Amino acid sequence: MLATDRIAFVSSGTPEADAAAEALRTRYGNLPLEQAGVVVALGGDGLMLETLHRVMRLSIPVYGMNFGSVGFLMNGFSADGLVQRLDAAKPTDIFPLSMTVRDAVGATHEALALNEVSLFRASYQAVKIEILVDGHSRLDELICDGVLLSTPAGSTAYNLSAHGPILPINSSLLALTPISPFRPRRWRGAILSNHAEVTFRTREAAKRPVSAVADNVEFKNVLEVRVRENRDHKVTLLFDPGTGLEERVLSEQFRY
Repeated sequence: MLATDRIAFVSSGTPEADAAAEALRTRYGNLPLEQAGVVVALGGDGLMLETLHRVMRLSIPVYGMNFGSVGFLMNGFSADGLVQRLDAAKPTDIFPLSMTVRDAVGATHEALALNEVSLFRASYQAVKIEILVDGHSRLDELICDGVLLSTPAGSTAYNLSAHGPILPINSSLLALTPISPFRPRRWRGAILSNHAEVTFRTREAAKRPVSAVADNVEFKNVLEVRVRENRDHKVTLLFDPGTGLEERVLSEQFRY
């Protein structure tokens, strides 16, 4: 049961979202995130992703109301009946990817990604990347602009733009998708178990620098990137009945 008497409101900072947040705070009260039982995020998908990262270690569910452009992760806005909507909302749990990076100076960095971990070329030259799955080399050399590993929740985001597959939200799968591949020409990616550990090793890194990004956290001049699903953390999104993420992901597969 949600603690709907303990709500925290966050806003994307646009005039419309800020005005709505202020009105809702006056009407329903407002608490700091650390004391809240549920968070209501007013903005777009970018704000939702940022908010989920903020509450990941607090285990607080997040209900979004759309003040952005796409709003794939958001519900429609209404100032009325918010407590009733929260009580009726259906939860969807998402587990993040854990990224461990070793860079050119030997330093190690870690970050979590709810959508995807991506590697990008950081100069005018294409990058060369070896891909290993569970310690076994599966692709000796991918020449490309980049490559990404996506969660089911992130499969409709950048992964889809890179022509990767849409994954059912409750599937135990990850999508491995190249970004503008040059060689091998016919390789279009792979669908992996969520138990797989994927390692990316860069080649000619000094000549062909690579950046690694976990959602919005970037590390430059990377030599090796290891990625796996992290079941020690999770976030919970709340959706109005009949409009959940599972239905939205399914519907996205039939858009034309």
